[in-house]
Amino acid sequence: MAERMTGAEIIVRALKDQGVEHIFGYPGGAVLPIYDAIFQQDDVEHILVRHEQGATHMAEGYARSTGKVGVVLVTSGPGATNAVTGLTDALLDSIPLVCFTGQVPTPLIGSDAFQECDTVGITRNCTKHNYLVKDVDDLARVIHEAFYIAASGRPGPVVIDVPKDVQFALGNYFKPSSQTSHHSYSPQTEGDLAAIEEAVDLMIRAKKPVFYTGGGVINSGPEASESLRELAELTGFPVTSTLMGLGAFPASSPQWLGMLGMHGTYEANLAMHDCDLMINIGARFDDRITGRIDAFSPDSTKIHVDIDPSSINKTVTIDLPIIGDCGRVLEEMIRIWRTKTNAPRTEEIQPWLKEIGSWKAVKSLRYTPSDTVIKPQFAIERLAEAVKDKDVYITTEVGQHQMWAAQYFPFELPNRWMTSGGLGTMGYGLPAAVGVQVAHRDAVVIDIAGEASVQMTMQEFSTAVQFRLPIKVFILNNEYMGMVRQWQELLHGSRFSQSYSESLPDFVKLAEAMGGKGIRCEDPKKLDDAIKEMLDYDGPVLFDCRVEKLENCLPMIPSGKAHNEMILPDTADIGNIIDEEGKSLV
Repeated sequence: MAERMTGAEIIVRALKDQGVEHIFGYPGGAVLPIYDAIFQQDDVEHILVRHEQGATHMAEGYARSTGKVGVVLVTSGPGATNAVTGLTDALLDSIPLVCFTGQVPTPLIGSDAFQECDTVGITRNCTKHNYLVKDVDDLARVIHEAFYIAASGRPGPVVIDVPKDVQFALGNYFKPSSQTSHHSYSPQTEGDLAAIEEAVDLMIRAKKPVFYTGGGVINSGPEASESLRELAELTGFPVTSTLMGLGAFPASSPQWLGMLGMHGTYEANLAMHDCDLMINIGARFDDRITGRIDAFSPDSTKIHVDIDPSSINKTVTIDLPIIGDCGRVLEEMIRIWRTKTNAPRTEEIQPWLKEIGSWKAVKSLRYTPSDTVIKPQFAIERLAEAVKDKDVYITTEVGQHQMWAAQYFPFELPNRWMTSGGLGTMGYGLPAAVGVQVAHRDAVVIDIAGEASVQMTMQEFSTAVQFRLPIKVFILNNEYMGMVRQWQELLHGSRFSQSYSESLPDFVKLAEAMGGKGIRCEDPKKLDDAIKEMLDYDGPVLFDCRVEKLENCLPMIPSGKAHNEMILPDTADIGNIIDEEGKSLV
């Protein structure tokens, strides 16, 4: 039976029926009816942000750490345009969001009314789908469709643009149906059984196999990560991962090769380069992974499992594509493997594992320790040690600190690592940490940050204070835009154009001004005590960790180079690295 209510009430009721408990937003004239409806109920908690970009990143952190759809509410015009960065970030990293945007009344659309913009046009290329709802009787159906589209298939953001008169109008509300769908959208979840059986046959015959895993395993749910671990144990194959896939496979496993790609480990990159069988589970062959395409894994047979058909053969030619949900395909692989052999191939691939062992012996994540200055790698290691027995979630900003976190913080579980991969959005980490903490009130949530990135959304620290969310912002402060400076050293003759921060805030005073706690440490011998102080404080903390200013993030594959053309640590002049044939690697 339909119920009669206003458009604003329909929105709030639909959120309740979709199981939404939290919404991140910022009010404005075009959404005041919705905010009035929110005021009159207690089921959905609204988190008031300081900027709409912060709202989208909070919803991303919330979604990534829970597997639920994150929800955003912003006003028309600048409210919608401020959300575009987060929407694009969510699209590239496959994060399920539903973003409600206010719009001017329908008679004024197209008249350049106050705070009007073409939200549907602007967001068409940075969302999975979007709607402009002109009839209040369409609103309930659109909302339920939006949640289905955002969460199913390859997840992503959906925008619902709601004119103000539609929010006031009376209409019919229908509850979501168990058959909620979209007439033109039907993602394929079950992989082709014949293709999966062929993949298992290839795996049994392989001499140099490697599992290349990505964020699709995380998005498929915790069961997919469990299946990946089971299949890896069954086969004995080594496992590597993209930045977005960290945690799907435990870092403590002897089969773990570490992260792959531009700042991946020596063993992961060489295994990808020299393998004879690559089993890609839920990754999209991003350029930061592949390096030079014509030199990418040149002698391998490539299997690609992905729920998104458009990702197949987009950049790399695939020998055996399997379109389907990663978790379901992994389950079938396990079942078929057990029927064919039910034994690991450890003995058959022993020469390959021995070769990988020799690459691991290079210790590509080594660095020169110091008694006088905090090395950023050391800071991450000490932070990881301090929280190893805690229920911890990590977010990051973007830059050197992000890569150091990926390299030196060991992840054992999925959904514990939130970072901006595809778009590389500076300012992501602090609001994402707020979103994670909203979802996990009793967990330790840490944003590993850089002093440049964190200033882009620093105002959201005030949100954490207001809602008593004890996030810890661990700033690796080298006074540079570190990755920009590193590339300028590599490619531009050490001409550090605008990458040095001439005027930084006093982060301790800034934290205190916003109502939180500030801590500063620059002595490696005092670091453990300072980290303990941060963790013991029952409230938001800004930790200003002063680190080595000119430390480079290594190992590194220079842009456009192959996996076997890596720059390794302990090199005196990274601008003059040459390979075995005497060619410059930069």
